[in-house]
Amino acid sequence: MPEPREPEGAIAPTGMGGAMDLGASEAEALEHPSAASGGRTPGGPEGTGPQEKPRSLWSDAWRDLRRNPVFIIAGLVILFLVFISLWPGAITWMSPLNCDLAKAQQGSQPGHPFGFNGQGCDVYTRTVYGARTSVAVGVCATLGVALLGSVLGGLAGFFGGASDSVLSRITDIFFAIPVVLGGLVLLSVVTNNSIWPVIGFMVLLGWPQISRIARGSVITVKQNDYVHAARALGASSSRMLLRHILPNAVAPVIVVATIALGTYISLEATLSYLGVGLKPPSVSWGIDISAASPYIRNAPHALLWPSGALAITVLAFIMLGDAVRDALDPKLR
Repeated sequence: MPEPREPEGAIAPTGMGGAMDLGASEAEALEHPSAASGGRTPGGPEGTGPQEKPRSLWSDAWRDLRRNPVFIIAGLVILFLVFISLWPGAITWMSPLNCDLAKAQQGSQPGHPFGFNGQGCDVYTRTVYGARTSVAVGVCATLGVALLGSVLGGLAGFFGGASDSVLSRITDIFFAIPVVLGGLVLLSVVTNNSIWPVIGFMVLLGWPQISRIARGSVITVKQNDYVHAARALGASSSRMLLRHILPNAVAPVIVVATIALGTYISLEATLSYLGVGLKPPSVSWGIDISAASPYIRNAPHALLWPSGALAITVLAFIMLGDAVRDALDPKLR
């Protein structure tokens, strides 16, 4: 008849032909080693569990951006600009085209905090509605430039050969054209009073910069081992471009495009100031700055507010681009 097992202990071999007494908890630990280690796999790093999923470049970048006060401030300013661009009536109740010559060049009044310009128009309302034009031109021009430049530069950098040489010579020709002078020549013959001729001009002269950035990034990425492995396994060119090269080469393009967005907003205001961009009755910060320049001594407020809004907008996008660059560049970590 077998002897009864004592509940408070157990016998375990010692590995040397003998045995030793163990408590109940120690015996359970031998049978279930993961329970004794707090759920960790033996040999794994403490507190990491069985496996820890590696973080990607984008997750690390987003984690750094959320902790960057420059990114937070710039993002809030840009969100506010987008909000008033989509719904300007939420913060102003007047029309930017309603003007009263009897109030021309008058200063701040109740209900009109920014005063009136030389035509008697409310400066506050025109400043708010001017954000819509500037943001629309900047975003559309940036998307067009990034798309065209990335496609041409990426294909040239991936395939190389004659296509790469031809694209390089074409970009050199476009780089030799002064932007403001080109705008004066090309837009002076345009009679369409909309934002699309201005956007088309910016895309025409802006894509070579993005193209050169994309070309260099693709050339760098395609030298990596995982691209060679994909080619050795028989992956097609389209699959290598879309699955392996594009996700790892797009970061420099995003950084340059974000900074360039503020530049395009400034360029639109410059062309409108010179009279070849947007024209009245369109509402633009450049138009208001041009109209207020002759009255800078009598009504400086008409020049101050649209100029300040333009400067803050351009600065916000430049700060956003710098923060994105710091987060996406591994060398700065």
